[in-house]
Amino acid sequence: MSLNWKEIDLILSELDLVGAKIERVIQPSFDSLSLGLYKAGKTTELFFSIAQGASRLHALSSSPPKPTRPLRFMECLRSRIRGGRIESIAQLGDERIVKIELSVPRSTEDAGRGEVIEIQEFLLYVRLWSGAGNLVLVDGEGIVVDALARRPKKGEVSGEKCSIEEDLREAQASSGAARKERIFEARDLPGEGSFNERIEAYYAERGGELSRERLIEAARDRYGKKTRVLEALIAELGARAAEFRESERLRELGDILLANQGLAYEGKYLECEDFYRGGQIRIPIDPRLSMVDNARSLYERHRKAKSGLADVEYELRSAQTSIEALALELAKLEKESEPLLIARALAKGGTARPATGGSTQKRSYPGLSLERSGWTILIGRSAKENDELLRKHVRGSDLWLHARDWPGSYVFIKGRKNKSVPLELLLDAGMLAIYYSKGRSNGGGDLYYTFAKYLRRAKDGPKGLVLPAHEKNLSVKLDEARIKELRSLIGDEAS
Repeated sequence: MSLNWKEIDLILSELDLVGAKIERVIQPSFDSLSLGLYKAGKTTELFFSIAQGASRLHALSSSPPKPTRPLRFMECLRSRIRGGRIESIAQLGDERIVKIELSVPRSTEDAGRGEVIEIQEFLLYVRLWSGAGNLVLVDGEGIVVDALARRPKKGEVSGEKCSIEEDLREAQASSGAARKERIFEARDLPGEGSFNERIEAYYAERGGELSRERLIEAARDRYGKKTRVLEALIAELGARAAEFRESERLRELGDILLANQGLAYEGKYLECEDFYRGGQIRIPIDPRLSMVDNARSLYERHRKAKSGLADVEYELRSAQTSIEALALELAKLEKESEPLLIARALAKGGTARPATGGSTQKRSYPGLSLERSGWTILIGRSAKENDELLRKHVRGSDLWLHARDWPGSYVFIKGRKNKSVPLELLLDAGMLAIYYSKGRSNGGGDLYYTFAKYLRRAKDGPKGLVLPAHEKNLSVKLDEARIKELRSLIGDEAS
């Protein structure tokens, strides 16, 4: 549970913080902050948490763990208030909002007076409401510098006028005489020492799991929704696969129609002998078409079903693989003990990975990408992705390929120093350029390729449109087995 207002007042009364200097700022997790304070030869770690069900402030007996990577709000406080002094710290009535007044000396150079020390004033509001807590830094003009949790609807974002106290006064005025006195008492916690020490021990045993459990619950909900979407897709693909597996029957029905062209019929069905499977059969037909055209329609459906079955089975395997991958990712998150890493994984939609400098995590690109024999191939599936690849992810030495006479993807082969693009890789990229174009149904086609440095944007043209120079021609024929292999390297996004 979170601290009540009586407990907040009791903790503040036990800590001698007025006049303390801020020497350190550490943000152990996405919903907590610690200020390292120094006063009269004594150091204090003042800890704040806005975790749901565990909102609190108290001193720590030791420094908290540092995050694996500098965080936004921590860096903001380090640049603005580190080296400053606490002028006052108090709770606003019984509202569980702590107001900290800070003064920070700043050294500036004056041409006439030399070095001049100016004092900047800041306010740090700490709202310890369970589920709606926040830390907000405000400058001397009452403008929000930044907040631990950015909440635009409350105006708790950089550049907005801070209205925390004003909103509080309005709420109290509107409640008026109807506002009941809040009767709370500080909990009688087990253990020895001050209330602050017992609170620290209490949350050391229980509080650390509260924010983590909330994140794990959010992760289970997110991965559950993704899994249900994939399960629905698998059911749909399974039905299509079952239909495609009956494609041979379509050919048989076409043969039966051709063998009974002279047979009279009425309405939308032809009743005749099934010389393939025996007995009588009732075949749906389009009365507007001749019997030959009806048979031709069945043959065309047979052809498409036969080729489509392989694609559907591939997509089924990909969807099942995705479900298995989601289960592994969730299991990894459930084993992660650091809430910061869980929150980071949820924000990015990926798995929890420590942010180490030596990470081998695959770089993310717009559209599709794959690695093959040490080379990287990028595929833009839309004008927006094509344009973003051109602007932000492609260099002049990268090779560009595009289907000739057909709208479609831009395909890039990322260049490698002192390496020429192998012919097999060029053919791979060419097949992808045809496959992800409107010319795919032709089974192959012509394309042109050139270095990205020879691409010029079309003046006043649509997004992503380029005019190539020094281009060369390439003709490719789609190889179904090769395309499947390339798609498997791309991963689930290609399904």
